Amino acid sequence: MKSRKLKHTRRRATIFTAAAASAVAGVALLPNWNAGASTVTEPQVDARTKAAFQSLADAVFTDRTNALVDRPSHDGKKAIADGFSGKVKLSSGIGRTENAARKQLDDRKNRLARNGEKYSAGSTKVTLDRTEVKGRTAVVRVTENTTLTYAKVTGGEPGTTGFQAHHELTFTADTQGSWKVTKIRETGDGYLAVNQLAQPKTTSVAAKTTTTTPAAPRAAITKRPPAVPKNLTGGEYNYQAMAAYAEKHWTNYNPAYPNFNGAGAGGDCTNFVSQSLKEGGWKHVPGYVYDYTRWFGTADIQSHSFVGVNEWSWFAQNSKRTTSLANVYQMDVGDVLQVDFDKDGSKDHTMIVTSRRNGVPYLTYHSTNTLRRSVTSIISSYPNAAYYAYRT
Repeated sequence: MKSRKLKHTRRRATIFTAAAASAVAGVALLPNWNAGASTVTEPQVDARTKAAFQSLADAVFTDRTNALVDRPSHDGKKAIADGFSGKVKLSSGIGRTENAARKQLDDRKNRLARNGEKYSAGSTKVTLDRTEVKGRTAVVRVTENTTLTYAKVTGGEPGTTGFQAHHELTFTADTQGSWKVTKIRETGDGYLAVNQLAQPKTTSVAAKTTTTTPAAPRAAITKRPPAVPKNLTGGEYNYQAMAAYAEKHWTNYNPAYPNFNGAGAGGDCTNFVSQSLKEGGWKHVPGYVYDYTRWFGTADIQSHSFVGVNEWSWFAQNSKRTTSLANVYQMDVGDVLQVDFDKDGSKDHTMIVTSRRNGVPYLTYHSTNTLRRSVTSIISSYPNAAYYAYRT
């Protein structure tokens, strides 16, 4: 079951080999294991080495973030980043991968600019979660927290968008004690951060559909569709309460519900949206957990329609709690967007609109935890996906 985000001036850490590290203010960033050490001796990963791992990871993901930021140079032209900040030690294969990543993100930045969206600044901070060492190999898990500042292209954009992503980096030490990154992989449930690359394509088989479940129509992704006004106040539901709940808990998970992030099968996205809808007035419909016409969620039990992407869609349509919108740009606060990334007939992800500015909806979601990402940005990252927009 599928289901279940001031200008950046941080001084970049410079990663050196063990021989050169001692020249940096007398502080060695890498293990005290030099070129003269026996090749039989295995490197020791102490606190300084872990700090070096963290700094290198910070530099890699900061460079990805900076590839999206529109920065003028001194002569007024766009600055073009040249390589990685600092002497980041990467294997040749990872170096090629990251160069390709920067190119892909630069293309994404250009697509966004053509659609009226730019970022004026970015800030990335990486924290070290866990380090496992076996021989000359260290596997490091980190959490990335990134904030991007919206440039005022139209003047009505939110202040910032942010996300939280999880990564795993593999480091290998050579006989001189120099560590380098040999592998980087995503460990979260989604490839849904604005500075992440598109999820690797996999061969998929079209999902079999039945005639007993409602099928939502796809929504167009062109800008400036006909207006579909929504009454945000005075109705049955409190849409501002839905948005406030989502923006409060986008990283601060509510302990009153289970957390499916990192649990596989798609993560926590629909569970999170259902909680937001419940906060705004959606009532439980008790019953059998597998019955998509039922909808309920507590700390102890949740219906599949509360936590599952497709099951939520079936419930929402069958119960008449939603209607389908013809275009994603027609969504307003409290509306829901679902995506089928590979168009295999099975929806993969659920998000909720928490802001709308100058005709652009901004979405908040879990897996990857993200705050106020524009629908323009999502479409620019996944232009070939199928989108489903629900008026709640």
